[in-house]
Amino acid sequence: MANAPQHSDARGTGLAVALLIVGLVVVGGVGATLYATGRWWLPPVASAHGVAIDRLFYSTLVITGVVFIGVHVLLALFVWRFAARGAGRAVYFHDHRRLELTYTIIPAIALAIMVAMSGIVWARVRLGAPPADALVVDVRGEQFAWLARYPGPDGRFGRVDPRRIDARTNPMGLDPEDPAARDDVVSRTLHLVVGRPVRVQLRSTGVLHSFFVPEFRVKQDTVPGMTIEIWFTPTREGQFEIACAELCGIGHYAMRGQVVVQSPEAFAAWLAQQRPALAPAP
Repeated sequence: MANAPQHSDARGTGLAVALLIVGLVVVGGVGATLYATGRWWLPPVASAHGVAIDRLFYSTLVITGVVFIGVHVLLALFVWRFAARGAGRAVYFHDHRRLELTYTIIPAIALAIMVAMSGIVWARVRLGAPPADALVVDVRGEQFAWLARYPGPDGRFGRVDPRRIDARTNPMGLDPEDPAARDDVVSRTLHLVVGRPVRVQLRSTGVLHSFFVPEFRVKQDTVPGMTIEIWFTPTREGQFEIACAELCGIGHYAMRGQVVVQSPEAFAAWLAQQRPALAPAP
């Protein structure tokens, strides 16, 4: 009977700790997720492949969330169920092969499925070839802005030379000796056509940048000396922000651009109004 109060106190402490664990999981985990979805979350998707990326994101979140909650509820149950019981000795066994195989194989299968799901989405987004009629845009990151270049009536991009870059008269570094460069259009705003696939040829000047448009679920680093191509299909008209997701210098905070997704007619009208970058000023 002397051990009864101690046993009762231990059980009470175990129950309190168990309830604390469950409370932290519910309030801290579930509550934080609900708060995040209402305050800051993924912006509405505006690209065709973004639907598959969102589906993968939410599937991963649900699977890992269920595991997270289940593990902590089990932990709370063990804390409460096996609290100290007086002078009794703890049960010890060297191993339990069936138990060890269970908690090894099941997580391995779950992880393999998640990796396969990710690989399938990645292959669809990054390895598939864009349609032949895709709009082609040359985009370059610089400290600290984005430039977009469109081919002129000849349908060909002209040659660029970094040594010819001039912030005021030739920001893209077009070579005036190349006939194909004389009708190229350079814009500080990236204009795209809703529903039309676009091939974006990414380049960079000086340092690494990262082309990031959250609504398109697109993020790709740009590397000086390399041309990296991505493609996607905008599905919603509107204005979106291009952010730089790579620390690129003291003005990184201000490196942002604008994407305008518009109808084919509006895009054609905008492009027709643009003056070639190498044309003399009026």
